[in-house]
Amino acid sequence: MRGQWRTFFVMLLLTVIAAGFAGWAGVQYGVQKSMPNTDLDAVLHHDLDLTADQDRQMRILEQNFASDRGSLQAEMRAANRELARAITEKHVYGPDARRAIDRFHAAMASLQEKTVQHVLAMRAVLTPSQTARFDETIDKALGAEAP
Repeated sequence: MRGQWRTFFVMLLLTVIAAGFAGWAGVQYGVQKSMPNTDLDAVLHHDLDLTADQDRQMRILEQNFASDRGSLQAEMRAANRELARAITEKHVYGPDARRAIDRFHAAMASLQEKTVQHVLAMRAVLTPSQTARFDETIDKALGAEAP
């Protein structure tokens, strides 16, 4: 009798583990399938079948943009530190806080403009058939397509 209970509990445990794994795998599969691929870098380098020359041009564009992006992100971090100082030292929403916010917004706007210019520069490297997939990815990334 004791052996039967042990067998029952072992089988029950194996069933629970198998069901848990199957549930986890199903969720992972469903999430992966339901999320559109909006990673522009992945689409560019894996889905568009770039020629060697296109890939070289894209890498140059990406290196140039990385430099601009890094400096503008550093400017935004500096503006945030300035805002933190204004808040913690003055304890009011005054000229120092407004100046820091304006500084942050200027850097953020510059980053967005540089990003759009970068995206358009990359698009110019593509063939007409590649631009359709690229444009679809941009639409999804920017939320133009309703889910």
